[in-house]
Amino acid sequence: MNYDIIVIGSGPGGYVTAIRAAQLGFKTAIVEKENLGGICLNWGCIPTKALLKSAHVFNYLKHAEDYGLNKIENPGFDFTKVIQRSRGVAAKMSGGISFLMKKNKIDVIMGTATVKADKKVTVVDAEGKSAEYSGTNIIIATGARSRELPNLPQDGKKVIGYRQALSLPEQPKSMIVVGSGAIGIEFADFYNAMGTKVTVVEFLPNIVPLEDEEVSKHVEKSLKKSGIEIMTNATVESVDTSGNGVKASVKTATGNITLEADILLSAVGITANIEGIGLEEVGIKTEKGKVLVNEWYETSVPGYYAIGDIIPTQALAHVASAEGITCVEKIKGLHVEPINYGNIPGCTYCHPEIASVGLTEKQAKEKGYEIKVGKFPFSASGKATANGDVDGFIKVIFDAKYGEWLGCHMVGDGVTDMIAEAVVARRLETTGHDIIKSIHPHPTLSETIMEAAAAAYGEVIHI
Repeated sequence: MNYDIIVIGSGPGGYVTAIRAAQLGFKTAIVEKENLGGICLNWGCIPTKALLKSAHVFNYLKHAEDYGLNKIENPGFDFTKVIQRSRGVAAKMSGGISFLMKKNKIDVIMGTATVKADKKVTVVDAEGKSAEYSGTNIIIATGARSRELPNLPQDGKKVIGYRQALSLPEQPKSMIVVGSGAIGIEFADFYNAMGTKVTVVEFLPNIVPLEDEEVSKHVEKSLKKSGIEIMTNATVESVDTSGNGVKASVKTATGNITLEADILLSAVGITANIEGIGLEEVGIKTEKGKVLVNEWYETSVPGYYAIGDIIPTQALAHVASAEGITCVEKIKGLHVEPINYGNIPGCTYCHPEIASVGLTEKQAKEKGYEIKVGKFPFSASGKATANGDVDGFIKVIFDAKYGEWLGCHMVGDGVTDMIAEAVVARRLETTGHDIIKSIHPHPTLSETIMEAAAAAYGEVIHI
């Protein structure tokens, strides 16, 4: 079979790439070895949000009286059903991807792909049968998996990665979470909300270390208040799984301690899936475990492209999708602009939620900007007060000279749905005064962005 474009991997990078390619008139095929939708849809972004929603609803039940409702005595849950709902959501979304493939007349080839020279792809199916396909353009989007450290080998039972954390047969009474990035913090928040005793161990001085320091400190305080134990500047040096649970030897600033729990979740990052797919044989260059590409995602070998978690850009679903669209539009010959990786939003769906884009205050100062910083607390928001959740704030950073919006950092309920305003505004080179003079609806959470901008310029009304 000959195709204009063959996409390897059907995650949010791969399937979006295939759909856009089909829209542009390319004869397209997509190869997937497991489930359409990839890790994000089946074992990442989507099912974790389903789990967190269950935890959020459970928390509402426990605080019914705060809303003038009758107290619910001993609200409970069925852990198995919570997991089943999450898996059901993932299955439904995967079915939706299958529909989109048929709708766009994309050939779905199930099996494990290996790239070959002369723009050929060999696919071995579940029964071991091999078939060869050729494509004018090969786009590799094989994603990533949970990173394993030598001192934290995952056995899938007592020392687990995110995939096992989504489908445990029973709820652990205690859990150690190693790593406090988005994956670690989201699982820590979920399991804590459901009653598991959770301890987070972070190597760096702050949790969610990529965020603005004020946001990190606020989230740490909130999570500790909810019952999560957090250890920063700490390293798990070894684990012992010989007993009923896990014993972790942790090095801290004050000495070594031993933590005990039923399960240890390793959330120390991801590893790109680039092994055994033929890159070396074709001559595609890699560096530090990532595929090297140009600004249009072409590899060192013409006709072969790579996008998503396997290249050295932010490992986020929406980034992979954007890279795939940019890639095929460039192949088509459309006028496209390179992606601005300085304007990528990041979201963490714990409670309170975290959302950010652009420079942190520290980064802005290090780059030599004279800045104006504005903050607005949700405790001063009428909508947040009515919602019964005032934990968090909006922080905006502007260049004092020209009014350029350098960064926006949010923590609080619903902020992951609000950050897009800052992303679009920054792309359009909107200034602080443009935001202040743009009338925001009242009462909404979104007006806190306007208020934060006004605070930066000494014009804030409600604090």
